[in-house]
Amino acid sequence: MIRVRRATALDASSMADLLNAIIEKGGTTALTRPVTARDIKDWMAVDPDRSAWQVAVDDSETVVGFQWIAPHAKLPPEACDIASFVQIGRTGLGIGSALFDATRKAAARLGYGWINATIRADNEGGLTYYQSRGFRDWAFDEGVTLDSGQVVNKISKRFDLK
Repeated sequence: MIRVRRATALDASSMADLLNAIIEKGGTTALTRPVTARDIKDWMAVDPDRSAWQVAVDDSETVVGFQWIAPHAKLPPEACDIASFVQIGRTGLGIGSALFDATRKAAARLGYGWINATIRADNEGGLTYYQSRGFRDWAFDEGVTLDSGQVVNKISKRFDLK
């Protein structure tokens, strides 16, 4: 059984391991370099009053997914940005749905009006995930250069909370 709870600094190492496996596989995240637990903790510390971090854990308390929302400099103050990651091999099992249910509620509590998701255009799984949650396209960025030098297109989708 999967349970979603608020992420803490103690989850950072497990979250980094999960994310690094996704980065290493490639093709779905704009992140191209490995992250550390310190990176995750630093991200969690940015604007904590306007951010929310959730983890999905299994019966053994192993982190099998995580999601966060936070303000973003390219978005208006009524919007937050979202990032979602599910352990390789565990997608399609309801983990993302459970995470988004908690995150959507957190965004509303924090006073946001809408959530932005920016997804690589070649990430079919990510596009499908956000579309199935009710996100709709609102922006398209062509020729975005990732840290690795790879050039991709990105699609931004929005989910209105009100």
